Amino acid sequence: MTTTVIGVGLIGGSMALDAKAAGFSDRIVGVDSNRTHGEIALQRGIVDDIVNLEEGVRMADVIILAVPVSVAATLLPGILDIIAAGAVVTDVGSTKRALCDAVRNHPRRGRYVPSHPIAGTENSGPSAALHGLFRNKLGILCESGACDPDALSRVKHLYTVLGMRLLFMEADDHDRHVAYVSHISHITSFVLATTVLEIEKSTSTIFDLAGSGFESTVRLAKSSPDMWTPIFVQNAQFVCEALDAYIKNITAFRQMVASGMSADLSRTMEDANEIRRVLAGLNGKPAENTGPGQERR
Repeated sequence: MTTTVIGVGLIGGSMALDAKAAGFSDRIVGVDSNRTHGEIALQRGIVDDIVNLEEGVRMADVIILAVPVSVAATLLPGILDIIAAGAVVTDVGSTKRALCDAVRNHPRRGRYVPSHPIAGTENSGPSAALHGLFRNKLGILCESGACDPDALSRVKHLYTVLGMRLLFMEADDHDRHVAYVSHISHITSFVLATTVLEIEKSTSTIFDLAGSGFESTVRLAKSSPDMWTPIFVQNAQFVCEALDAYIKNITAFRQMVASGMSADLSRTMEDANEIRRVLAGLNGKPAENTGPGQERR
């Protein structure tokens, strides 16, 4: 089976590595507008060949669209126009409604399986691709009722060999939920980094004072603006909804601090500690109780 990966960066490159290693694909073909990325992908053995878009699409049994979501929405209709009979197209974008809308009335809509592997790092490009990135992570498949059964089955198989757990959602539900659990996290990190850089003009002071808490919170601010700008724009409705809720809570927290409301602050933070249970469930581990006043480093 030939798999064409359009965009051989962190996600596309990591999928290519494990799809080949697991025997899902006999041949991995790469398509990338960045010539340097293509050369790195070849040198690292992520892909067997680099070709142009039309050639890569026409020869593929499976096409993985791993480019920024704004680019994906533009490319997807034309890809469906020229795919081989029986070929399947999926994507890895963090928003789904715009992509689904772009091909909702396309005669080959059933060959497209909208998907989103919930995995990644703050790094980008083929140099960041790695084996095992998706193992035990969640893979979301959207609008499965609009997909041809064999196409859906093939993408399910791909995600299974990557070691992912599967969840099925509608596009709007997906976009709303990821706005809260993913997109708002990146926005918070970007804004925190901007705020600190505005206030602390001396980078040496940042390095001297920054501990593990700051580093982990601001880590996502190293993420690619080229990838995240179109995500925020495409998902503006739900991102703004999440931001409104976040701003309401942070404004209330500021008021508690300004008014010296110790009991309310303590209660708010105790309520927030419930996130341990949620995170433990995501990781399949029992929740840890660090006890009052203790901080895990």
